[in-house]
Amino acid sequence: MKVLQLCNKPPYPPVDGGTLAMNSITQGLLAAGCEVRVLAMCSDKHPVLEDRIPDDYRKATRFEAVHVDLGIHLLDAGVAWLCGESYHVKRFVSKEFAARLAEVLREEEFDVVHVESIFLSPYVPLIRKHSKAQVFLRAHNVENEIWQRIARSERNPLKRGYLKHLSLTLRAYEHEHLNDYDGVVGITENDAAYFRAAGCRKPVIAIPFGITPTVPDTVEEEANTLFHLGSMDWMPNQEGVKWFLDKVWPTVHKRMPQLTFYVAGRKMPDSLMQLKMEGVKVVGEVPDASSFIASKQINVVPLLSGSGIRVKIIEAMSMGKTVISTTIGAQGIGCTDGKEVLIADTPEQFATQIQRCVDDPAFCRQIGHNAYNFITEAYSPETLTRRLLDFYEKRLNLQ
Repeated sequence: MKVLQLCNKPPYPPVDGGTLAMNSITQGLLAAGCEVRVLAMCSDKHPVLEDRIPDDYRKATRFEAVHVDLGIHLLDAGVAWLCGESYHVKRFVSKEFAARLAEVLREEEFDVVHVESIFLSPYVPLIRKHSKAQVFLRAHNVENEIWQRIARSERNPLKRGYLKHLSLTLRAYEHEHLNDYDGVVGITENDAAYFRAAGCRKPVIAIPFGITPTVPDTVEEEANTLFHLGSMDWMPNQEGVKWFLDKVWPTVHKRMPQLTFYVAGRKMPDSLMQLKMEGVKVVGEVPDASSFIASKQINVVPLLSGSGIRVKIIEAMSMGKTVISTTIGAQGIGCTDGKEVLIADTPEQFATQIQRCVDDPAFCRQIGHNAYNFITEAYSPETLTRRLLDFYEKRLNLQ
């Protein structure tokens, strides 16, 4: 099977949840014997990291990226507001990317065009014009739900009103364009159910993110440590970390002053990098996420908004780490509270769960062990890739 994978940012190196999920698809298809070509957007926010892309990846995928200006421009935002358009989507419309995509489609034929994210939907008509391939959407989130939750938590009434407008126009766009595709691949059952309820008449399937558990054996775990790892240019991560520092950490530090909380991730805001808070270490981007995770004990994921699936939780679980998360953070993974994960939705619940892990190390280790076993069984890349290919092949055979 020949697959053209279109990505809204460079999928390699896999430096955040979105790129991990995209690269998992790429590697799974290649391992299954498919021919995969990757065409991506890049931007100032998500540049191509040339020195970190190995030659074998370039050769296997014929990877290339087109620079797109994804900056926020007030005039364009104002026009989108007046016209009732989704500014989220409008930012991804690029003549340069469209031209290169058309060239690629004229150069060779594909069986499947795999589109990563609803933001690339404006290019579906162009794909239809130049290709007979089946076109599938891989939805990493229900994007409008993220912005709805962010809007509800915003205190500034003017900003809250604009964020609500953004979420509503994005919602309208998502609902209108789901049926442009030949099928939709959600990342969780909750998301798949949402797309069906939103009026998607095309086949919808839920296929989560695949991962092969790897535990660095040369990294020593630091005692009495909590950590959060996530891209900090994603608003839900910023919101959750700020809430944890403001509402949870003072109680945790008072009860357990021996603990250190590490905050790591790409694009760390200056406000956090300059933070002076007792017991908190903000380290910014780390050179090796796996080594960082392995070196710490307990992963806290205080997400208050978001959709889809939290890849960084799955990554931590795959390394046998105990994860304490909100219900929203753990949604879609399929794990059980008290067995493979610990759920906390209030400051007191977070403090209690952390205290329980500190007071009972055997219990903490058992949760991490259960998490590792769960991910090994439920998130096998081979199994998930086979499900994806079966979904593709069924649609191809119906042509």
